[in-house]
Amino acid sequence: MSLVCNLRHRILPPSPSPLVLFIQRRWKKPTVSAQTRLEDRVRDPHLDKFTTHFKKLDLVLRIHHLMSTRKRGPFVSLTLMSRWRNILGLHVPVASFLHKHPHVFHVFTHPLRRNTCCRITKGMKDLILLEGVVLKQQQMEAVKRVKKLLMMSVSGTLRLHALRLIRRELGLPGDFRDSILAKYSGDFRLVNLEVVELVHWDAELGVAQVEKWREKEYVEKWLSEFETKFAFPISFPTGFKFERGFRERLKNWQRLPYTKPYEKKEVVRVKTCGGIERYEKRAVAVLHELLSLTVEKMVEVDQLAHFRRDFGIEVNVRELLLRHAGIFYLSTKGKTLTVFLREAYRKGGLIEPNPVYEVRRNMLDLVLLGCRKTRQLVACDESKEESSSSVVYEVNEEGERQGDWVIPFLENCEENRSP
Repeated sequence: MSLVCNLRHRILPPSPSPLVLFIQRRWKKPTVSAQTRLEDRVRDPHLDKFTTHFKKLDLVLRIHHLMSTRKRGPFVSLTLMSRWRNILGLHVPVASFLHKHPHVFHVFTHPLRRNTCCRITKGMKDLILLEGVVLKQQQMEAVKRVKKLLMMSVSGTLRLHALRLIRRELGLPGDFRDSILAKYSGDFRLVNLEVVELVHWDAELGVAQVEKWREKEYVEKWLSEFETKFAFPISFPTGFKFERGFRERLKNWQRLPYTKPYEKKEVVRVKTCGGIERYEKRAVAVLHELLSLTVEKMVEVDQLAHFRRDFGIEVNVRELLLRHAGIFYLSTKGKTLTVFLREAYRKGGLIEPNPVYEVRRNMLDLVLLGCRKTRQLVACDESKEESSSSVVYEVNEEGERQGDWVIPFLENCEENRSP
């Protein structure tokens, strides 16, 4: 028995000490994944700030939507609104959030019930109505956006659920199924209740937005067609570190041909020479065109996943966006990831704003006022009280006021009541 134990000790290697394990763990090569690349990326403070502000505007509009569903009146009691905290995902009480935005929410005491209520201010209500008017005016632009999305689809169809998720980003009205898809039956056909199909191909719309930039680069900068035919606008954030050989790889990637989003050709074979790079470049082109069609040139990453099957994107979208930091920017502000089109922004604002964006920007400015310039609101409330307390009457040609006929009747009633 002792002989077998001695043989085992000689054959089995000794276990490493805790110090050796610590040194091995300390000098182990770190793993590179999408999460580590997301944490180590160079941040853009302007776009992060813009994301935070627009998330707050989205929260305000969600509160307005919940208030508008209440048909008892234009106001809602704070007792009821306090139950919406979990629905809205607020980390603070609803009442404190409303008090921080007096230019958007008017908190008052009900004259009869004597409870605290809230309603949307006139300035914010006018902007919301203006947005609806602008969306109707831009209806043909919305039709073109939906048609371009259907033209990029592999089968020429899209699910309505995916369109509902990015309805605001595309500038579509709430009833777009009836006001756009059903109205323009010559362009769209509803296959069933949840699928829309393109009726005919429009060659004029089959040009990607990046083609305009390529033509401008070719004409103004006198670059060769070989350099601009398949290139994308690249702008890296400040502080981006270029590794050795990165510029050369980027130059070769810019020259790499690919199947453009509106081209209907054979599927790229991944196993061929450069097949993976061409396949990924087509996915970059599709995402670039999708972001170009949105109002704010941004969209949540989770919403892009609903278009992967329709657009034939079989790669990890988040890793693809992180690998191309010069074209896209991922913001982690809020509960979800938001992707921006870098070329469309400068210092946290759109370079070429559109009418829908301008209205929403005015909404955002009203939200960001916070508790500043509240004296104007107090003066406006005082003028409303004075106008409501004053009595308005009409005087005829004989100098008698309307309603004077009831005064003698009331005086007789008082005399009869008196002892």
